[in-house]
Amino acid sequence: MSSKEDKSNWAIGGGLLAGLGAGFFFLQQSALMFVGAIILGLGIGLTITSILSSVYSRKEE
Repeated sequence: MSSKEDKSNWAIGGGLLAGLGAGFFFLQQSALMFVGAIILGLGIGLTITSILSSVYSRKEE
């Protein structure tokens, strides 16, 4: 499968940006909540990437 077809890596950046956006709402309350939202978004993006890559690898076989 070519890299043009596999867009699972975009989930990492998307999750990170979603965490950053959500973190701005918590920034006035606590800086740790801001950092936590970013880490949570990154974790969600990595999880989605793992799921998508396993689905794509099954389709190849």
